[in-house]
Amino acid sequence: MTAAANDPLLQPFQLKHLVLKNRVMSTSHEPAYSEDGLPKERYRLYHAEKARGGIALTMTAGSAIVSRDSPAAFGNLHVYRDEIVPWLRELADACHEHDCKVMIQITHLGRRTGWNKADWLPVLAPSSVREPAHRAFPKTAEDWDIDRIVADYASAAQRCQAAGLDGIEFESYGHLMDGFWSPLTNLRDDEFGGSLDNRLRFTFRVIDAVRAAVGNDFVVGIRMVADEDVEKGLSKAEGVEIARRLAASGKFDFLNIIRGMIHTDAALTGVIPITGMRSAPHLDFAGDVRAAAKIPVFHAARIADVATARHAIAEGKLDMVGMTRPHIADPHIVAKVTRGEEHRIRPCVGATYCLDRIYEGGEALCIHNAATGREATIPHVVTRTDGPLKKVVVVGAGPAGLEAARVAAERGHSVTALEASGQAGGQIRLAVQNPRRRELIGIVDWRLAELDRLGVEIRYDIWAEASDVEALSPDVVVIATGGLPQNPPLEAGDDLVVSSWDILSGAVKPAENVLLYDDNGGHQAMGAAELIANAGARLELVSPERFFAPEMGGMNHAPYMRAFHEKGVRVTINTRVSAVRRQGNSLVATLSSDFAKGWRDERRIDQVVVEHGTAPLEDLYLALRPASMNLGAVDYEALVNGGEVFPRKQTGGYTLFRIGDAVASRNIHAAIYDGIRYAMRL
Repeated sequence: MTAAANDPLLQPFQLKHLVLKNRVMSTSHEPAYSEDGLPKERYRLYHAEKARGGIALTMTAGSAIVSRDSPAAFGNLHVYRDEIVPWLRELADACHEHDCKVMIQITHLGRRTGWNKADWLPVLAPSSVREPAHRAFPKTAEDWDIDRIVADYASAAQRCQAAGLDGIEFESYGHLMDGFWSPLTNLRDDEFGGSLDNRLRFTFRVIDAVRAAVGNDFVVGIRMVADEDVEKGLSKAEGVEIARRLAASGKFDFLNIIRGMIHTDAALTGVIPITGMRSAPHLDFAGDVRAAAKIPVFHAARIADVATARHAIAEGKLDMVGMTRPHIADPHIVAKVTRGEEHRIRPCVGATYCLDRIYEGGEALCIHNAATGREATIPHVVTRTDGPLKKVVVVGAGPAGLEAARVAAERGHSVTALEASGQAGGQIRLAVQNPRRRELIGIVDWRLAELDRLGVEIRYDIWAEASDVEALSPDVVVIATGGLPQNPPLEAGDDLVVSSWDILSGAVKPAENVLLYDDNGGHQAMGAAELIANAGARLELVSPERFFAPEMGGMNHAPYMRAFHEKGVRVTINTRVSAVRRQGNSLVATLSSDFAKGWRDERRIDQVVVEHGTAPLEDLYLALRPASMNLGAVDYEALVNGGEVFPRKQTGGYTLFRIGDAVASRNIHAAIYDGIRYAMRL
């Protein structure tokens, strides 16, 4: 008997009439891949890839909206429309081909949306209690609102059943349904408020209507908050009692357990922890609910590694374990475990680039898997080329260079990488100097392990010049040299400032009284600011933006802001640093405004730290261009839509291109996306 046969994660689970082939699932989430509220090709391919990768259950939508007056907040699916049925059927069929079950989460968003979108209908909630995150002031739901929304749930469930889905779950944390449960959001004095029986009345009206519509055989569960973990909110005692009552009703087939609230960015990170926060913080709590309710229990909250997932099943804490963000990083987790290749799983590093993009109006993208969400054009499993094999030289072993080297080697090419420093990683090495973000090193370590498996040689401590590259007789040269920090435009004082890199690297220690000028808006300045504050310095963070760090989403914002408040950091927005001068033993920074010409202010400090992105290290690229076949040119139309990417400009020579910050200052995802999409064309 193989080890896989005894693996708790790989054992089947019977849920009603369904047999789930293993214990691993992806919980409902909204990747914002919908088109006009429908799950078309991109949405389908995203879920089908997880099915291909061996997962037992993929939950779609987070959440699909049942009513027109619940407008999409994150690209939500429109399950109130009949047009969704054939698209859901295509998705279900694609997953069923791999024996992967498909369910969908349905909801009325309640106060967790806005009135000034879609049909401009009023937001509603059990009571007129505003959600800070979405800022709408909801109307109090009237009896006729409740009647029609109950009917909408039933109609939506029928559409899901007609589409061939294997089940549904209600969303009941931060939305309308649990808004009735919580004393914080239900201030009613009618039959829907006050006692727990009354606060559960809406939920039971919904499940009764849904059961009448779809019958008793269709799987229906609920993803529910069982403890809001906040003063005057839904308590653990009441939450567990709700779980008991739902289970005892016999109308629900599973509970999917949540702990905490999601009404602010800070609260959301308690429910969905990010890098630097505890692993699986609510797993034991979910196990307690399972023991109390005696019903199948699902749960996901930073269960990022197979060992923790296995523990959750082996110890009887969960029946199905959600590994949702990990499957965004690697949709083939189960397949790799089954093959005995657990060590090859691309790790979720908790960067939460995926969710931050959604909440800021973008689509879910993994910080270091550029294929996720791009399955139509970028493969998760890179196959060997059927064209001629080439000798590829990659200069630079940051994230862009490592990814290009990995993909080129997977394609069968002979790859040599040259790195100027003594270790790989580039700017990620700077980012992880903030102890809270040290897990990001997994981006580097995974690629180094893959390159070792593929036999790629990395030559360290080589500041490559054109002659070094040409001596290797390359067919292809990839310039991934990154960039170096640059100062923002200053009228005076360029020689008096230090960079965020200086602070992050430890090359310069924080002074006693520091001004940090962030003219970029990403993690670079925020990471330096956190280190400065934690060193005990008095710090003022100055930004020309309307709100600081606009290149970073709210979930990553939360731990920085926590540190800034705890350490007394002063934040000044809408303000530029225009000059720095020396005055005695101190520095004086001159502040100016884009809004009030002539306005000036000054700060007397000991140190000025600046962040203004990077300037590309392009000397090697420029030196190699004249001898290259394509003179460094790239056909962007062909890169995006297919065709010959590197136009021949002259006979002979090597193909030359640059990627990542060697082109322009961007981010880790952009670097890795460059690496794979260019190397796939070799």
